[in-house]
Amino acid sequence: MDRRNLAFGRTNFILLGIGFAIVVIGFILMTGSASTEQAFEADIFSVRRIKVAPVVCFIGFISMIYAVIHKPKGVSNDTTAVSAEEKPSETVDTKQK
Repeated sequence: MDRRNLAFGRTNFILLGIGFAIVVIGFILMTGSASTEQAFEADIFSVRRIKVAPVVCFIGFISMIYAVIHKPKGVSNDTTAVSAEEKPSETVDTKQK
């Protein structure tokens, strides 16, 4: 398989991995002990679980979107250039008079 035909480059995959790791960290920050019927856990309303963790997850999702959109520097988006194989052949008038 030719590397030029791949949708993503190495940089894109690295950025996707970093974004995924940030999202996982955000979900880990959201975890904690839960309240039960016998005891109320006030930690469920902590700043870490209510404000910080969702912001970290959001940043992770935004970085993953950037990783998908990011175009490597060496790739050109010139669709006007047509290779010799893709050029339409000249039509020859084969009508007999």
